[in-house]
Amino acid sequence: MRRLPLVLVAALFIGAAARDATDRWIAATDLPVLVAESSAEVLDRNGVLLRAYTAADGRWRLATSLDAVDPGYLAMLIAREDRRFYRHPGIDPLALARAAGQALRHGRVVSGGSTLTMQVARLLEDSGTGHWGGKLRQMRVALALERRLDKDEILTLYLNRAPFGGNLEGLRAGSLAWFGKPPRRLSPAEAALLVALPQAPEDRRPDRNPAAARAGRDRVLARMAQAGLLGAGDLAATTRAPVPETRHPFPALAPHLADRARAADPGAALHHLTLEAGLQARLEPLLRRTVAPLGPGLSAALIVADHRTGEILAHLGSPDFTDSARAGYVDMTIAPRSPGSTLKPLVYGLAFAEGLAHPETLIEDRPATFGSYRPSNFDGTFRGTITARAALQSSRNIPVVALAEALGPARLVAGLERAGITPAIPGGVPGLAVALGGLGVTLEDLARLYAGIANGGRAVGLHWQTADAQTTPGPAILPSEAAWQVADILRGTPAPPAAAQGRIAFKTGTSYGHRDAWAVGFDGAHVIAVWIGRPDGTPVPGAFGADSAAPLLFEAFARLKPAPHPLPPPPPGTLIAANADLPQPLRRFAPAQATGPRLAFPPDGATLAPGLGLLPVRLDGGTPPFTLLLDGAPVVTGLRLRETHLPAPGPGFATLSVIDATGQGARASIQFAP
Repeated sequence: MRRLPLVLVAALFIGAAARDATDRWIAATDLPVLVAESSAEVLDRNGVLLRAYTAADGRWRLATSLDAVDPGYLAMLIAREDRRFYRHPGIDPLALARAAGQALRHGRVVSGGSTLTMQVARLLEDSGTGHWGGKLRQMRVALALERRLDKDEILTLYLNRAPFGGNLEGLRAGSLAWFGKPPRRLSPAEAALLVALPQAPEDRRPDRNPAAARAGRDRVLARMAQAGLLGAGDLAATTRAPVPETRHPFPALAPHLADRARAADPGAALHHLTLEAGLQARLEPLLRRTVAPLGPGLSAALIVADHRTGEILAHLGSPDFTDSARAGYVDMTIAPRSPGSTLKPLVYGLAFAEGLAHPETLIEDRPATFGSYRPSNFDGTFRGTITARAALQSSRNIPVVALAEALGPARLVAGLERAGITPAIPGGVPGLAVALGGLGVTLEDLARLYAGIANGGRAVGLHWQTADAQTTPGPAILPSEAAWQVADILRGTPAPPAAAQGRIAFKTGTSYGHRDAWAVGFDGAHVIAVWIGRPDGTPVPGAFGADSAAPLLFEAFARLKPAPHPLPPPPPGTLIAANADLPQPLRRFAPAQATGPRLAFPPDGATLAPGLGLLPVRLDGGTPPFTLLLDGAPVVTGLRLRETHLPAPGPGFATLSVIDATGQGARASIQFAP
């Protein structure tokens, strides 16, 4: 009995020494790397996954956190795998004793004694579970993890590293692949399958062995019913739920923009874009459906932006990124192309701003020569004297070139640059052809230009990354009055059949040779830009912006929102008047240096064949009506046509003269052969 105190002291000393040694042993544990490379993710404005990329080892490993996981799944996981998780120090002696006893009685392993922390240790080191050496190492790592991390951090490690079959790692990847949704809300059947999969991820893969997957899930559900987490009626209904037999593809929305974001910051794990995933998902099938009947090789692109904030809400560089026949991998939103007539609104807006014209100003749509440049209208016809409003709405070429000549091509290029556009100009020096699309811009450029017009004439910094939001107002492209006048004209352009008239201001365009079809439009909040064509730039016979791109534009608006936002009212200083009420200089467009008439035929010095009964006359330039004189004597007055025939005089020399309405004239000396 006298030795008992000594024994107790010795026991306490040995226990303390063992405890200290164990503490040192645990503290000296060399922990594996806790953070594995996650899949790079591209998220929309609301945090919705647009696209993900596999990690460098080829695995889908999408990071998640406890607050992004269904609480029912977490309760089911802990009840099934480690019900004393929040009470043990990393190992559960009771579970180990139970497992050892069962193994001794049955001669084989019946149940495991691993805690969730031990499973995390195994996952971190990718170690096996069948050897005592490996089990001892897991215990040591588990004890060390518990000392360095809290329970929620350990559980988060499990959620991010557990295997779910194939190259799926982590709960979020498993939930997206097997159920097509993140794990925030799971049914009991879905949660049970995701609890069962990590224990035998290959044997229970639903796409390869659905029977084993169902059996594993149902065992988890039965255990939950025994634990009181699931009622008997719920158990019967839940076990009837089907097991998914195919993997869902991971989201791959906005692939071109996602690739651009990743290329801009390759090391970032998360890329936050201004896009709206739901809108993107609605527009991508629309673009595919639109180009499908147009023949092989045709592609299309589309951009939706909020012109009030500059945020790009949808970005489609092609109908299908994987369609090699249509070169779907080419992002056509950034490909420089001829914009056709889509720059005309800027020309008119600049002319309104300079006081050269007003929407109701009369302007000539007649054959004209501007130096060596002789444009023609798209349809080969001329409409004579029309208003600037009608000229823009019907996209006549002669009037806009006349305005561009009065402004100077450099003024048009400067307007583009103020909008944030750097056009590609052939030869580097702009000519009058720029008014008709004789330069290179991108679909993003056109969206930027029209966003500025819609924004009261002030440039908008379109952006697709949330960090690039514009904090200061952009430069003025047009005065607000001129911008409103342009929008008011474009609102009156006839919309496609069955589309709402007068709600969207828009312009179409077709580049030279039918290579590109365009449509750009806006309402009071949004701008949409559309391109259709071939990525290689070859012609598309019969393609017109009004016929193909405009219907797509209006369908895109319909998928964007239930009804267009109203366009704004005119600014206070806007001159709204009929032609007769305009100031005299604005009633009719008259260039500072008006081009006088010219005798295109017969030319000066011409010798005409003998026996000519009628003399054909063709006029260029000038302002009708015309007076024709032969040897000083009037032979035709009040002529508004530019082609006519005169009785031919006899053999010899004659002088043919023309005088236009402004008093300018031209003459030609001609000889009639005997």
